[in-house]
Amino acid sequence: MGAPPYARIVADIKRRIADGKLRPGERVPSTRQLARDWGVALATAAKALTLLAQEGVVVAEPRVGTVVAELRGGRGAEPRGGRGAQSGGTARRSSLPEHELARERIVRAAIEIADAEGLAELTMRALAVRLGMATMSLYRHVGGKEDLVLLMFDAAIEDFPLPAEPPAGWRAVLETSARLQWAAYRRHPWMAGITPLSRPLPSAGLLKHSEWVMAALAGTRLDATAKMNLQILVYSYVQGIAANIELERRARAATGLTDEEWLSVQGGRMRAITESGRYPAFAEFLAELGDFDLDLDRLFEFGLRPLLDGLAAIVEGR
Repeated sequence: MGAPPYARIVADIKRRIADGKLRPGERVPSTRQLARDWGVALATAAKALTLLAQEGVVVAEPRVGTVVAELRGGRGAEPRGGRGAQSGGTARRSSLPEHELARERIVRAAIEIADAEGLAELTMRALAVRLGMATMSLYRHVGGKEDLVLLMFDAAIEDFPLPAEPPAGWRAVLETSARLQWAAYRRHPWMAGITPLSRPLPSAGLLKHSEWVMAALAGTRLDATAKMNLQILVYSYVQGIAANIELERRARAATGLTDEEWLSVQGGRMRAITESGRYPAFAEFLAELGDFDLDLDRLFEFGLRPLLDGLAAIVEGR
C-alpha cells in the first residue's frame, strides 16, 4: 500500500527544499494550493503543513504565510519577544547558569511552535526535533508539558513588562494592565486558551498584574470579594476577545479558508435566512450595516472604556 496523500505532500516539499527549489524564508504552497495541485481535501493539505511545522521544516509567519524555516542559528532560532524583552537580553542570558540557558532556549523554541501552529501542536517530541535534541534530554530542564506551558506563559507575559512605577489611580492601573495583557495575547494567541477562569494559573507574571491591581484598589470602598471579582472581569474581558485569535487560526488550519473566504461561502445561507421574512428587524439591521469588518483590536478599544466606566460606579459608588 502506498503512502497516504498527506505523507506524499510532506515528502515532496522536503524534496523541493533539499533540491534548493524552496529556500529558507520562501513561502511554501498554501493549503488551498496544495489541495488543488494534489487533488486532496483541504484538511489533508492542512495536515501535511502541520506535520512539516511540527518537524521544524516550515514556520508560519504573521501576514506572510507558511515559509521554509531558517537553518538553525538563523533568525528562526531567535526569540520572538518584544523590544522590551530583547533589549539587554544577550547580556542577561550570557550571565545565566548553563541549565537556565538551556531551559530558556527550550521555552523560546516551544513558544515559536505554539505561535506558529497553536498549543495543541506542541509536543515534547516536536520540540526536541526543532532543537536537535533527544526527547528525554528535555526533561532535565523542564518537568513535562504542563511545567513547560507555565514557563512559556510567564516568558510570554514578561515580554510586555509592567512599568517600574504604576500610574496614578486605580483606573489607569487597570487600563495599563489590560493593554499589556492584550499585547501579550496578540503576540502569543495560544495564551488565551490555556486554562479556564475557574483554574487560575500559578503564574508569577500574572501575579505581578494582580499585585498592581490590589495595591491600586487598597484604598477603595470595596471588600476583598468585590476586588477579586473586579480583577477577574477585566482579565476575562481581555482573554475573552483574545481567545478568538487562536480559534480563527484553528478554523483556518482545519478548513483552509480565511475568515473572509468562509463568510463568502456562508453568505448564501445567511441571505436565505434573513430574506425568509422571519427576522425582519435583523434583516433591516444588516441592510443598514453594509460591509462590516470585525477587527479585534477595534473591538477591544470599543469596549475597554465602557467597561472601566461601569467599574467606576462600583469602585467609587457613583
